[in-house]
Amino acid sequence: MPAIVNSVVENSIAAELEIASGDEILSIDGNKMSDMIDYNFYCKTELLTLEVKKKSGELEEIEIEKDFDEDLGIVFESAVFDRVKPCLNHCIFCFVDQQPKGLRETLYVKDDDYRLSYLQGTYITLTNFTDKDRERIKRMHLGPFYVSVHTTNPELRCKMLQNPNAGKALENLKWFRKNKIPFHAQIVLCPGLNDGKELERTLNDLAELKNTVLSTAIVPVGITQFRQGGLKHVDKKCAEETIDIASRYKRVCCSDEFFLLAGREVPPVKYYGNFEQLDDGVGAIRLLLEDFKKHKLPKKLKKPLKFIFATSYAARFAIDKIAGKLNKIENLSCFVCPVKSDYWGKDITVAGLITTGDLIRTIKDVDADFVVIPSVMLRPYSEDFLDGKTLDYVRKVTKKEFFVVKNIYSIGELVEYLQTC
Repeated sequence: MPAIVNSVVENSIAAELEIASGDEILSIDGNKMSDMIDYNFYCKTELLTLEVKKKSGELEEIEIEKDFDEDLGIVFESAVFDRVKPCLNHCIFCFVDQQPKGLRETLYVKDDDYRLSYLQGTYITLTNFTDKDRERIKRMHLGPFYVSVHTTNPELRCKMLQNPNAGKALENLKWFRKNKIPFHAQIVLCPGLNDGKELERTLNDLAELKNTVLSTAIVPVGITQFRQGGLKHVDKKCAEETIDIASRYKRVCCSDEFFLLAGREVPPVKYYGNFEQLDDGVGAIRLLLEDFKKHKLPKKLKKPLKFIFATSYAARFAIDKIAGKLNKIENLSCFVCPVKSDYWGKDITVAGLITTGDLIRTIKDVDADFVVIPSVMLRPYSEDFLDGKTLDYVRKVTKKEFFVVKNIYSIGELVEYLQTC
């Protein structure tokens, strides 16, 4: 994919130069670019020449004078301008392979590109890691990366990823250590495979890499009703054992789901360090609860108001506590309606996988002035659900208004709205 402009930041250099959506950046100072890493590197200068191919096909050469670190204000359609490195694994727990047909096309894409890991925090397995990749990473001092480790047992990792190159994980991680390249580790826990003694082995190996490992997140395997056997669910006993094992190591955290499955309180803030793996569900509940404490609630609303939280079962623990506090406000009544996933199956409990059908079934007969949902239910910068239907469609079917909370780790937007009611 070429370096196509998606949009430009208002009042930026790019806006002043009338660079627009659909234009293509061909080079900077004669240098071709393969990704945003190159773009950011070549932009670190006070004088540069931009070669632009306008959407009309016209070629322009633009000389720019700016501060050394000043950004041009260009937002590209993709962070990678050449071919994204595909995933060559066939992981036995791969969620992409558990999906039915008919969802958004982007949900079936499997990448394993170190550049996206560096730029966007996606997880890589390092099974397609080349000497050329190593040379560039070392030369440009890139990092940190996010690595799906799962296990450091070579034979077991080859079995779990179904790739003969998967057994080189520890070798690659030791190279990171040698070259002072930091990374965050992820372990998808599959009972009967990489739990128990195997988990201890993995955590011991990671511990030997010391502070090269910035954090380790342990998440439970997600199994949908479309998976045809072969994997076990994380149950209460497994969750308890995993939490206890993880507690013996530094910078190792279990995702929120483990504590919910174990029936234990979500840990305090200090357990999560800098909340470095929130996208993996590690500390999201605690962060939401801590944020809620910061907001001053109104004592009374001007008129009666009723709304519902349409939330995932994973978030219910936090939302129940928040709703309890909000219901102390005079004239306000709110309820929590967790959305059961009939589409994926009872074991899928996260908001990002809620479909319109399950949402509609949950809220259609509930009396409320509006429904609160987190933005993670929708595709970024849109109102599209993963099943291709839109929020407007849900509005028409349910005849309800919606309040979309943009920051899923904060309820501040909703509190600000209530202060005006």
